[in-house]
Amino acid sequence: MNKLHLSIVTPERIVYQDEVDSVSVMTDMGELTILTQHVPLVANLRAGELRLRKNGTEQFMVSSTGFLHVRPKNEIIILADTAERVEELELEKIETAKERARKLLEEKRHGDDVAFADAAAMLERELARYRVALKRKKYKDVGRV
Repeated sequence: MNKLHLSIVTPERIVYQDEVDSVSVMTDMGELTILTQHVPLVANLRAGELRLRKNGTEQFMVSSTGFLHVRPKNEIIILADTAERVEELELEKIETAKERARKLLEEKRHGDDVAFADAAAMLERELARYRVALKRKKYKDVGRV
């Protein structure tokens, strides 16, 4: 059976590199699932969940903005500003970062447009991390959030 050759790369590291059966990502066009023999494509990524299916099991990740490039011969490259495996997500740190991003967004609301856009992107990234962490990780104390 054909497999997809997937690489997920951030400026800091190669987050994932392996063969998978399918990849689901959030793009500006909505959620997109890539299977083998997909037509070549370039799309803008939105902050959200990445689902990788391999040999009947799913792996979950979260990414921020970036680009998805589907190349010929079943090659997929995801270039993201940030990407993390679910196991790497720490809910307490995400909550702190989310609140910091909210405060920054409020401070920049009436100031510089670029600073406001940066703060909005930071909040969007933290909200995506938060949603994925809650959805995919099992926390004993989820009710307190």
